[in-house]
Amino acid sequence: MHRFPIRVYYEDTDMGGVVYYANYLRFIERARSDWVRNLGNDQNAMRADGLIWVVQRVEADYRLPARFDDELLIETEVLKVSPARLIMGQRVMRAEVEIFRAKVTVACVTAEGKPRRLPAEIRALS
Repeated sequence: MHRFPIRVYYEDTDMGGVVYYANYLRFIERARSDWVRNLGNDQNAMRADGLIWVVQRVEADYRLPARFDDELLIETEVLKVSPARLIMGQRVMRAEVEIFRAKVTVACVTAEGKPRRLPAEIRALS
């Protein structure tokens, strides 16, 4: 399991001082980017080779609000790997309490949008 800490800044909140719902998607994207980097997957090299990560699907459950200055931890785990898709579970935690959960399906495509196999280091996670 990959863990990625983040702090809520004022810019992340809405007028009520609560994290704006779309920002959770930004938070979990940062965690996924950090996770694949730690696996040795160089997204810049992939793009230079004409291969791009894309999100195909996100299922999101908002459980409790996060607020300005909260310290959060995003946990990412692999749920399923196929040659063409990676499904991950991601949770946003405040202390020991889950406040957001998502199931994210990603794939790789060419610059023209044609599907391609996942990189070998990702397929090896199955």
